[in-house]
Amino acid sequence: MAEQYKDRFISILSDYGFKATFGNESDTRFLRKALQALIKSEIAIEKVSFTQNEMKGLTFDSRSGIYDISCIDENGNSFIVEMQLSEYPEFIQRMKFYALYKFNTFVKKGDYTFQDLPKIYCIGILAKDIFSDVSDYHNVAVLRNEKGELIDDQMTFISVELNKFDLSAEHCNNDLEKLIFTMKNLNSFPEPIQYPQFWDEEWLKIAIKELDTKAMSPEERLIYEMTVSANALAIQNEKRKIEKAVLLEKIEAIKKALEKGKLTIQEIAEYNNVSETFVLDVQKGVS
Repeated sequence: MAEQYKDRFISILSDYGFKATFGNESDTRFLRKALQALIKSEIAIEKVSFTQNEMKGLTFDSRSGIYDISCIDENGNSFIVEMQLSEYPEFIQRMKFYALYKFNTFVKKGDYTFQDLPKIYCIGILAKDIFSDVSDYHNVAVLRNEKGELIDDQMTFISVELNKFDLSAEHCNNDLEKLIFTMKNLNSFPEPIQYPQFWDEEWLKIAIKELDTKAMSPEERLIYEMTVSANALAIQNEKRKIEKAVLLEKIEAIKKALEKGKLTIQEIAEYNNVSETFVLDVQKGVS
């Protein structure tokens, strides 16, 4: 218990934190402001509705630690927010898959017509860098020609690479910078006297309150503890799967080496980073 609450605030990047803030269906003020900042829109989003019946509104992939949120605003524009905590080189391909899936649902609803389609915003928030040739932490991508002229922005891809964001609190001037700073640093502030002034802004205060362990009710603490426990179990199970897969791979490699008969037991053991006893056990199994 003490270990779980050693930090005053739960990280937004955690499964519980992301669900309590971005996935808060009872109060969407933080989500609406965050979406507006992420897409760099001057127009406020007045209303969002989660579209769980079309795509899973909030799902957890225990293998890669991904959360997905799908919602629409008052104009029918669609937002897909996905967080990726581990390395994932094919991340942009997944975002394209989601966007095209959503695009097809819009076209089918319109009897396969393409007029006045609502916009689709695919937002990826990543803890690890995925674009080695891109220096900015926030990028907005639409369809443009070789001169950089806009061709179409019905589908917009937004990526945030948290690792590239290095602004201090006093240098955060706009909502996007305040949002990313909060996501990256919330659980590293132990005392209220050190908190950035912009955390008093309503939309951020709402999110931070949801993550304040000292303000949790007994029911909320129980939910949090159950979530932490479930995720720890999922990680352990996944670790076991990986260890088993690596072990089986080594066994197959040892079997092949034994069949060829060109290496000694010691050489096979050294090459596969196992003990000679292990190789001999595999040999007995082969025979």
